[in-house]
Amino acid sequence: MSKTSQQNPSTDANGVSVIHTPAHTSGLQQVPQLVPVSPGGGGKAVPPSKQGKKNSFVDRNSDEYRQRRERNNMAVKKSRLKSKQKAQDTLQRVNQLKEENERLEAKIKLLTKELSVLKDLFLEHAHSFADNVQPVGTETSTANPESSGQ
Repeated sequence: MSKTSQQNPSTDANGVSVIHTPAHTSGLQQVPQLVPVSPGGGGKAVPPSKQGKKNSFVDRNSDEYRQRRERNNMAVKKSRLKSKQKAQDTLQRVNQLKEENERLEAKIKLLTKELSVLKDLFLEHAHSFADNVQPVGTETSTANPESSGQ
């Protein structure tokens, strides 16, 4: 026996085709399979949560409708407040980073000036030190006056 010959398709009250297999009759848990009702297979299967909502008329004066609208309005308000708070937090963070950036740039300028001053001081000291030190072998004979008189 093939699988297709064991399956018994039927349509439930909502117009959804359900395939019944021998597993359904053996006492195992039923798992409905959504199958398009149209024979060409061109339509989409509709999940149970969406069934019957297209054609149902909603009474705008009913308590259920009012409660649903009120819950939705609160959710929208909460979402907008959350979005607004996030934008404010981002703006605050941007301003903090700008201030920190300005402080760091000022510190860079100060340290660059300090480095320049220290470099100049070092080079000045190195030049004066080089002027006072004579190369080896070019010593003057002023240290021994006896040898110069002969």
